[in-house]
Amino acid sequence: MYNLFMTLLIIVSILIVVATMMQPQKQQDALNALSGGAVFSGQTKKRGFEAFMEKVTSVLLVLFFVFAIVLAYLSSK
Repeated sequence: MYNLFMTLLIIVSILIVVATMMQPQKQQDALNALSGGAVFSGQTKKRGFEAFMEKVTSVLLVLFFVFAIVLAYLSSK
């Protein structure tokens, strides 16, 4: 049982790295550079691939912490 969760934790860890690297980069345009990025920072809603990758990353992070807690519980026994 411990080996199964350890394998799942390693797979999820690799997937987190891949999902993080696949997220689109934020481009710093002239308006954000002059205003410090505070003008339109929270007013746009993420759509398409960016929203999908954010959800995938969130799910993977939750799985990572669940598997880590389960492994800590199993190793204490």
